[in-house]
Amino acid sequence: MSIILPQGSLKPYHDPDVDTVVSGIISGDRHMLSRAITLIESQKPEHERKAHEILDRCLAKKTASIRIGITGAPGAGKSTFIESLGELIISKGLTLAVLAIDPSSRQSKGSILGDKARMEKLASRKEAYIRPTASSGYLGGTSPKTHEVIVLCEAAGYDVIMVETVGVGQSEVLVDTMVDFILLLMLPGSGDELQGIKRGIMEIADAVAITKTDGDQSGIAAISKAEFEAALRMMPVKHPQWQREVILTSALTGKGIAEVWQNISDFFTAMRKGDTLETRRHEQLKSLLYTVLEEMLKKEFFSHPDVKASREIVEQQVLSAEISPFSGAKKLIEAFIRPL
Repeated sequence: MSIILPQGSLKPYHDPDVDTVVSGIISGDRHMLSRAITLIESQKPEHERKAHEILDRCLAKKTASIRIGITGAPGAGKSTFIESLGELIISKGLTLAVLAIDPSSRQSKGSILGDKARMEKLASRKEAYIRPTASSGYLGGTSPKTHEVIVLCEAAGYDVIMVETVGVGQSEVLVDTMVDFILLLMLPGSGDELQGIKRGIMEIADAVAITKTDGDQSGIAAISKAEFEAALRMMPVKHPQWQREVILTSALTGKGIAEVWQNISDFFTAMRKGDTLETRRHEQLKSLLYTVLEEMLKKEFFSHPDVKASREIVEQQVLSAEISPFSGAKKLIEAFIRPL
């Protein structure tokens, strides 16, 4: 039986098939790119199967891009800095995708800053694609699906892909497995933090940009620059062929923005010599393989009928101190691998 819709009414909604989504992504259709990212982020099994097929197809079509991670403590002005740097990149004739990771509510897993207007000028440019994503409480400063989204953006042909991390301290180091260049943003006068949580970030940084150095901050900024340069000299060498720099910047005045982009460009020129960049990309793919594998195993484990049946009992035994958490974990593993 066919249903005749009233004149002027909306047509029935249909999900596009894999061929339509992939061809749309490759041809630069932002709508299809967004649809694919939504599928990747979905927890529904039917969406997961479709997302994996799309990823397989896109991985074969992806182009070489410049992957940049932008990290730093909250308040360092990451979004403002990215907008300023992004406009410069576009002026060079390049296209840009920005994956802006928002911190999430632990209760709802939704983005705390989801309704905040960000990077308005950059968002209005046809050469730029901005995708805000909730971190879903995920440690590592990124979203669980960030690496997969990078693959889609490369298939869509974006020349530069920036990942703006949450800015949560030591756990930010995970972004190093997804991008090629990491830019650490720090505020003037933040040199005191070098003794604390920032050491892990400093070790993976390929350059440091001190932000908001305009006006009265210029004197403090010069001191901070010297402090960070000294700190970098004490860090283990990340790339033998690369000398890390500290750059004074201001997104408000444009100070240092061109210098940062030149530094990034020089880095990629150096990395492409001797196949260093290609080797790093292979390491990133290997990392993605095991990240996805761990996620799949965790999902399989908790959906296993014997684990689901035993979980509440084991939890109660642990809470009542009848068994230790270690023994409880072992019991659940045994339930998972128990022969049928």
